[in-house]
Amino acid sequence: MEYINISTLQNWKNKKNKFAAITAYDFSFAKLFANEGIPVILVGDSLGMTIQGHNSTIPVTVKNIEYHTKAVRKGAPNVFLISDLPFMSYYDINQALKNTSKIIQSGANMIKIEGGKNLIHIIQELSRNSILVCGHIGLTPQYIDYLSGYKIQGKTKKDANKIIEDALLLEEAGIKMLVLECIPAKLSKEITERLSIPVIGIGAGNQTDGQILVMQDLLGITEGKKLKFTKNFLSNNGSIQNAIKAYINAVKNGIFPNKKYSF
Repeated sequence: MEYINISTLQNWKNKKNKFAAITAYDFSFAKLFANEGIPVILVGDSLGMTIQGHNSTIPVTVKNIEYHTKAVRKGAPNVFLISDLPFMSYYDINQALKNTSKIIQSGANMIKIEGGKNLIHIIQELSRNSILVCGHIGLTPQYIDYLSGYKIQGKTKKDANKIIEDALLLEEAGIKMLVLECIPAKLSKEITERLSIPVIGIGAGNQTDGQILVMQDLLGITEGKKLKFTKNFLSNNGSIQNAIKAYINAVKNGIFPNKKYSF
C-alpha cells in the first residue's frame, strides 16, 4: 500500500472518492487490514469493550492507547492511523498537549477527541502545535452516561442545528477530519457537503466521505445487542480477507450503509 496521509484523504474528498476505515488494536489484524487495502485505521477507545471487556469506553487510559497504537503501527506502517484521546485526558490544554504527544510518538498520525464547541480552545492549541485533530460529534461514547445510553442524536430540529453548528465551529477551530456517529442520514449529508474536510460516518448514512466500523462488528463477533448500523461482512464472504474486500467495495460504491443500516 502507498503511504496514506491527510492530503491523500483530502484529495479523495475533493474527488468524491469514498473510503473505508476500521478499528484495530493489534499487529496481526492491522497487517491484515492494510494488506487488503484499508487506508485508515482507528485505535479506538472502543478497546475498553472489545479488548478489555468493560461496558463502556470510560476506563480506557492513555497508556492503553499508547500500547495499542504502537502495535497497530508496526502492523500497518503505511495506513493513516488515528488514535483516540481517552476519557478525561484532554480536559485542559496542558493535559491535552502532554497526552497527545505520547500518542503521536507511539505512531499515530492524528488524534480524535469527542465533543463540540467546548473543545475549541483545545483544538486551536493542538493545531498551533502542528497536531492533526479529528473531531467526533453526534453520539459520543465518552459522554454515554450524560446522553442516557446509545441513542440516535440530532432527531429534532434544535438538536440537528446544534450538531451542524458544532461541526462548523470545529472545522473553523482547526480539525482536519470529522466523525459523525449515530445521526440521521439527511443531517450527515448536509454536514458533509458544508464542510471542506473529510467526514467519516458510523451509523450516519452513506453520504459521508468515508465509513468506519468496529472490527468486531464487521466480523460478527460482538457480544450482546447488535446496533442497527453494524453489518456482519464475514457471514457471506468465507474469510476475513474477503469480508474486508467486500466492506471496502461496498463503501466505495455507496452500497453500505443502505437504508437498513441507517437512520
